Amino acid sequence: MRLVVGISGASGSVYGIRLLEVLATRPDIETHLVISHGGKLNIAVETKMSLADVEALASVVHNDQNLGATIASGSFPTDGMIVAPCSMKTLSGIVNSYADNLIVRAADVVLKERRRLVLVPREMPLHEGHCRLLYEASRLGAIIAPPMPAFYNEPRTVADIVDHTVGRLLDLFGIDSGIVRRWDGAGRGATGRKKRR
Repeated sequence: MRLVVGISGASGSVYGIRLLEVLATRPDIETHLVISHGGKLNIAVETKMSLADVEALASVVHNDQNLGATIASGSFPTDGMIVAPCSMKTLSGIVNSYADNLIVRAADVVLKERRRLVLVPREMPLHEGHCRLLYEASRLGAIIAPPMPAFYNEPRTVADIVDHTVGRLLDLFGIDSGIVRRWDGAGRGATGRKKRR
């Protein structure tokens, strides 16, 4: 399997990084990483990882200004793309096919080739323009997967919340990451144990 991962300039770079960490444990999955200028800034602000540390998690790293990269062409086969986090600027570029960087161009390719595109928008609150863009992206075929935490899995740390979201994103590609505490029916929660009444 070959997946493209984009990290754009919204807060929440941890989602893209954790995604890469999980995928790096899977030798059967080749990852192609693109980080925007804003994404690089947020990695420095929000994490203790260096850019080199993040890039080392990917199989292939592309410059976000290289519109001649392999992933900029539909003739280069991939199984899809995840943009995590997805800024409103990147979302707007994707919806309007304004491919002035490689994240947007790669996403445009995924859409035109009818491959799976998952967008992880990280903005709150949303105004009408944001909602309209999300709606239009969905109409184009993208899957909108905002990182809204679940609580049935009884998260105890921020890492638990991030892992659940990342695991659910990978579920969309049929990849069982092993980090999701799955729902086991009412009265049992995600643990498989019946809860006392």
